Amino acid sequence: MLLIVGLGNPGRRYAHHRHNIGFMAVDEIHRHHRFSNWRARFQGEAAEGQIGDEKVVIVKPATFMNESGRSAGDAMRFYKLKPEDVLVIHDDLDLAPGKLRLKTGGGHGGHNGLKSLDAHIGKSYRRMRIGIGHPGAKELVNAHVLHDFAKEDEAWREPLLRAIAENVGLLAEGDEANFMNRVHLASNGSAQRPAEGTPPPPAPASSRASGENRSGPLADGLKRLFRRDS
Repeated sequence: MLLIVGLGNPGRRYAHHRHNIGFMAVDEIHRHHRFSNWRARFQGEAAEGQIGDEKVVIVKPATFMNESGRSAGDAMRFYKLKPEDVLVIHDDLDLAPGKLRLKTGGGHGGHNGLKSLDAHIGKSYRRMRIGIGHPGAKELVNAHVLHDFAKEDEAWREPLLRAIAENVGLLAEGDEANFMNRVHLASNGSAQRPAEGTPPPPAPASSRASGENRSGPLADGLKRLFRRDS
């Protein structure tokens, strides 16, 4: 069994904040797979489902970020799970926007949600770190994380969240390498794929200058002239 805890702050005021990328990820997982309706449990919202052969429970703590561990601890004890059975999805200032990393254990890096989790469930839980970038100065961090994503962030955020949801079953099976590979291919492919209806790019200048694939009366005449002079 896998318990997935998305970190964020509850309420509409915070819904689109960078700090809430964990909530966004579990919402996307809920949409992509067969889960029960969200209901109030474990000092937050929870839903149960099945992904492949694995039972999965997803939780969004309503305790606000700084007390996330209370909610995760309640769920973990109810299902009699070990920290290794818990996957926490959270924002990471130290990763570039759209970058994703997996790790087990480690420090909290100043993240208040992780500090709370460390205190309530220990440090050996699994973590999915989603980069939101750093504003460049320590005094700007709070405003950065507690602010809506910029419009241009949609180009990486939506494909990444969709790829996480589509491939999360691999994490339930413990196949982290395959998960990372598929998420990388899916999210980067979506970001680079041209929009539907976009005309193909022009041929390179070198190809046009060399006369490749030329046809028509003018081109045929030039070819005959060059053949006579050679």
